[in-house]
Amino acid sequence: MPAPPPVKLGIVRTLARLAVVVVIIIVLHNFFIRAEAWISASQYSWAMPGLTLAVLFLYALMIAIPFVPGVEIGLSVLALSGPDVAPMVWIATTLGLSLAYMAGCKVPYRWLHRVFLDLRLTGACRLLKRFEDLPPKGRVVFLQSQLPTRFGPHLLRFRYLALAILINIPGNSVIGGGGGIALLAGVSGLFRVPATVLTIALATAPVPLAIWLFGWEIPWN
Repeated sequence: MPAPPPVKLGIVRTLARLAVVVVIIIVLHNFFIRAEAWISASQYSWAMPGLTLAVLFLYALMIAIPFVPGVEIGLSVLALSGPDVAPMVWIATTLGLSLAYMAGCKVPYRWLHRVFLDLRLTGACRLLKRFEDLPPKGRVVFLQSQLPTRFGPHLLRFRYLALAILINIPGNSVIGGGGGIALLAGVSGLFRVPATVLTIALATAPVPLAIWLFGWEIPWN
């Protein structure tokens, strides 16, 4: 296994990756705020649906990025465009997280090794190396050996339910956000594509569906 880079180099690389994501989000946010204000104040109000679709498309791309607070962005899009676009937000969320999952299925392990080495997570690199060389069934056995004996078998047996719960945990951006969680699901090789996409669609449906049906008011209030 390659040695970790110097601490300063690892920090610079990590901060550069984070800075790129932050700059993209800030630029897009400011662009769409200004575009909405300009369209609303001009005679081009017919362009608002196109702007909304562009926002949803870029939202799908952003939510696929690990550590991006997708729930907060989704609620901002809903607040900007109203409950009527809730189904579109749900579709965009499903597409974005599915994109992150598919990226995880294809991401080179060498790239993950480099990211972990920059963070000086040598233990994670060793685990990833062992994991990489195993077939799917061997990966299940390996993960069972790494998890607590009391809960490990249940977590793996009900891994799709666990994935749905993790996606919906408030503040999950601390552990990678929906994009990071979906990416790791793809990296693991333990999740099948149809079942995973269905799980993501069902897990992300409740909030947009509730807002679409009841608006921003709590229905039992």
